[in-house]
Amino acid sequence: MDAELKEQAKKGLIWSAVQRFSSQGAQFVFTIIIARQLTPEDYGVVGMLGIFLAVATVFVDGGFTNALIRKQDRTQADLSTVFYFNIVIGLLAYLVIFAIAPFVADFYDMPMLTDVLRVFGLTIIINSFCAIQMTLFNINIDFKTQTTISLISIFVSGIVALCCAFAGMTYWTLVIQALTSSIVSTSLYWVMSNWRPILVFSKQSFHEMFSFGSKLLIQGLINSIYSNIYPIIIGKLFAASTLGNYTRAQSFANFPSVAMTGIMQRVTYPVLCRMQDNEHELAYTYRKFLRLSAFVIFPMMTGLAALSTQFVILTIGEKWLFCALLLQIICFSVMWYPIHAINLNLLQVKGRSDLSLRLEIIKKIVGVAILCISAPFGIVAMCYFHILSSLFCLIINTYYTGKLINFGFIRQMRDLSPTLIISVAMYGLILFVNQMITHLWLQVVIGAFIGIAFYVVMSFLFNKNEWKTLLSQVKK
Repeated sequence: MDAELKEQAKKGLIWSAVQRFSSQGAQFVFTIIIARQLTPEDYGVVGMLGIFLAVATVFVDGGFTNALIRKQDRTQADLSTVFYFNIVIGLLAYLVIFAIAPFVADFYDMPMLTDVLRVFGLTIIINSFCAIQMTLFNINIDFKTQTTISLISIFVSGIVALCCAFAGMTYWTLVIQALTSSIVSTSLYWVMSNWRPILVFSKQSFHEMFSFGSKLLIQGLINSIYSNIYPIIIGKLFAASTLGNYTRAQSFANFPSVAMTGIMQRVTYPVLCRMQDNEHELAYTYRKFLRLSAFVIFPMMTGLAALSTQFVILTIGEKWLFCALLLQIICFSVMWYPIHAINLNLLQVKGRSDLSLRLEIIKKIVGVAILCISAPFGIVAMCYFHILSSLFCLIINTYYTGKLINFGFIRQMRDLSPTLIISVAMYGLILFVNQMITHLWLQVVIGAFIGIAFYVVMSFLFNKNEWKTLLSQVKK
């Protein structure tokens, strides 16, 4: 990696981390206050609609933004073409959402979902107007500007949501929060970006990027539908409060895991794309990203799992106690998300979106089968079986990685096993220590202190390479 790209990668990683954790940290604070005012049922109502917005969002992107990032000789015509495509698809997606809203309400037997979905769906149109600006910031590895935009939109939408929550607007609070966030962030992307579209729609650009992006579109659709199958099944089979507890647990688990995944994806993809023709450098950098992400995320997730009960009670109250049980289980499935993401990134870097699509189809077939087996046994069993599904998907994701750069499942596990063993041992130690303590705050403070100290010492003794790499990046 040349010096300039290496410096960009370091700065990008830092600012991407700052954006993710500061943004989600601010969002987390607002969520705690709002969740204390709302009920699990309120979150369950909004959670039932997630799949429709997720699918519409995938259509708006169409895989074209990744195609733009990968294309090194992109032109103004390319950018404008994707811009107009996003807007048209955004409008069409909203019309579909508007039309199917009554049928969604009938499916869940909740008439108010018609209006909720139609208002919530407006975020699709709004977000389609800023996709290119966001992509250009990613291409330039400029996450500092995006951090500013993200924080402002979160604070404005959070304050609006708090006013709605204290006014007793129940589930509408969450809808208004999302709508406000989209309006503010889209406006700021236009203000802070110098790019403006030109009146050009190039058929050549469209077809060129469609050949790559279409496979990512199908892959994204499969992934979005699968990711939201659990809320659909839970919302249909169980009470809205059960779905509310599940979505809140999923959200808490996603805070460190998906945030870290987003950080690594946004930085690794443009960086690896620039060295796609240098096999040795690509493999070395890829392996380094993989080990570093696991070294950071594994202990965070096992630590959160060990302190899940104390965390939930102290933040959002005892009415969410069932959420704590689900959170403890979910942490062990989502801790693998960064590893999944980096493996799939490599396929896109190598231009093999066809292989990525093939893997997604196989994984989702297996995942749905596991879901069907576990659903009759209740939501707790579904969460346990999801761990099995995540591990099986990891084996599948690493298959082509082994073919392309000779770094498959066995070699990856060999690299990650020291971090995994130390993290799981830390989890057991925290649970053991907390059995001797009765006060919740003391359990959190002492448990976290002992867990961190144990992880640092054991990593220094048995996992020095990752420890030294992390320290050197922090110092720089």
